[in-house]
Amino acid sequence: MGELSERDVARLRTASLLLSVQPFQRPAEVAHWFGAMQAQDLASGLWSFGVRLPHLDLAGVEAAVEAGEVLRTWPMRGTLHFIESSDARWLLALTGVRALARAAARRAYLGLDLATVTKAADVVGDRLAGGGRMTRAALIEELGRAGIETAGQHAYHLLWYVSQIGVTCVGPNEGKEQSFVLLDEWAPEQRAMEGDEALAELALRYFRSHGPTTRQDFAGWAGITAAEAKAGIAGAGGALVEAGYAGAQAWMAAELPDRAADIVAGGDAERVRLLPGFDEFMLGYKDRSIPLPREHAQRIVPGNNGVFQPTVVVDGRVFGTWRRAVKRTLKGARVEVRPETFAALSARRARSLESAAADYARFMGLELALVRPQV
Repeated sequence: MGELSERDVARLRTASLLLSVQPFQRPAEVAHWFGAMQAQDLASGLWSFGVRLPHLDLAGVEAAVEAGEVLRTWPMRGTLHFIESSDARWLLALTGVRALARAAARRAYLGLDLATVTKAADVVGDRLAGGGRMTRAALIEELGRAGIETAGQHAYHLLWYVSQIGVTCVGPNEGKEQSFVLLDEWAPEQRAMEGDEALAELALRYFRSHGPTTRQDFAGWAGITAAEAKAGIAGAGGALVEAGYAGAQAWMAAELPDRAADIVAGGDAERVRLLPGFDEFMLGYKDRSIPLPREHAQRIVPGNNGVFQPTVVVDGRVFGTWRRAVKRTLKGARVEVRPETFAALSARRARSLESAAADYARFMGLELALVRPQV
């Protein structure tokens, strides 16, 4: 393809990210498409599925988690993601191992040694064997009984490490608390990929779900080196094609150019979407200059603290933020949606925002209380 404009890139990415084109029926299909979907905040991760699967509600997505079709673990950059369950082993071996390489320095800082974290893995594996599921608090208690120090940041590091080496993964919540299960028992059927094949598969999934975008974005997302990113693109072969925007070399799925003209022409400049803060729309890129106007960056990540606010998105670009809160009433519960936009909305955009808020309320299974946008 020729040089793409920013609008072209924004609209093509909106399709790749399954926001304007939604061909799937199950969370596992969406997770497979992406490879991994950032989900350190569970509520955000569940809505990331919901906004791409409009026929499902929260209970439907949670049912897929309970059934083991998708799971959360730390496949890359030491960060929790939702993945298709059968992808856990090869992703941990390919990209998760990089976080382990940095774990020794963290252990030294915390005053832990390899023998202690190895013992923790044995204790956790023993307690969960036979289909067990235990909450974070219960496992920490078990580690303490085994004589392992869990104060401060020790507990988090130990439970992270046990999942990072593939002993456990995060299971469905028990009430509001995170639980853990044995990966081999929870997701016994695993895809077998390694080395160059795995790197090529990761590149294909990334550019198919995020493209058009750059090799640098891929390396940052996956937590791999520039050389590995380049090798992954080469390994994907004809499944990826090159494009360019703003003088940068970019890549996308080979089938996208044939649909590009229709996608760009069919983009709705008045359509409003309400996305979670920790969504691939923002977190999937190292360079966020296309979706996020620089002058508004501090409103999305205040103080650059790594906590992304939920976004109001119009035509592939961030147009504001929104907050939600569940309010209990005598008649039950409702979800309050409070948008704050960067500029006043047109009448069409205002109606579209109302529709997007109604979609979120439907997903939550609650009555909507929409607070009119504040600029």
